[in-house]
Amino acid sequence: MSIITLTTDFGTKDHFVGAVKGTIYSELPDAKIVDISHQISPFNIAETAYILKNAYKSFPEGSIHIIGVDSELNEENKHIALKLDNHYFICPNNGVISLLASEIKPEKIVEITIHNLVTTSFPVLDVFVKVACHIARGGTLEVIGKVIPEFKKMTELQPTVTADNNAIFGNIIYIDNYGNSISNITKKLFQEVSKGRAFEITTNKYTFKKIYHKYSDIIDFSLPVNQRQKDGSKLALFNSANYLEIAIYKSNLDTVGGATSLLGLHYRDVIAVKFF
Repeated sequence: MSIITLTTDFGTKDHFVGAVKGTIYSELPDAKIVDISHQISPFNIAETAYILKNAYKSFPEGSIHIIGVDSELNEENKHIALKLDNHYFICPNNGVISLLASEIKPEKIVEITIHNLVTTSFPVLDVFVKVACHIARGGTLEVIGKVIPEFKKMTELQPTVTADNNAIFGNIIYIDNYGNSISNITKKLFQEVSKGRAFEITTNKYTFKKIYHKYSDIIDFSLPVNQRQKDGSKLALFNSANYLEIAIYKSNLDTVGGATSLLGLHYRDVIAVKFF
């Protein structure tokens, strides 16, 4: 039996998550359901893409991922199912797949066409669950949809490189639980463009000329503890997902603060890397 994961902006206060799980169990009593997150900021596609991209690879091949963010069906927001990297994704065609498919091309994409079989105002429950259970039983994508060649692209998920290869311009796409501001600039892209050159990272009014390997690298451990004084210091690093991140050492949004509060780095803000 395949694992079915759930990534939504439903939160946990309302009945939505429970209803989705109950419907899956009604169709597949021995299903294995895993919550990736239900705390996505409402309708935030970039945040959804970042979380899912960095979570799905930890699951076994053949896992089925339901994405319930901005999922209301309309003329500009169709529903799709696809197979990518030997995983299945069921989601709105709103660009959420762009980040996942930036390096790996989907093997097959279908536009879901079973809506006439259900009356729905809750497509994640009525449509996405049926598709997921169909796949979990060994069903093919063609049975629940028509093959389409492409998915909708979301350009803000992709950084741009200048024609002279002397700069990368990206955006903050995710604020994590610590208040760290994470950009869409990957370590791979940075290395491809930099070719070992000196660089300068700018965002808002702050400049960084060094990228750390981990947060605690900012600490000089040869100094006595009472002389270190680094809590609350700003730094740039490639995080565990290999994305360029602007962070505050030992940040805490309730006490010390984070990059989003202390440096004013918010979702969609521009981050630039210039090479010399």
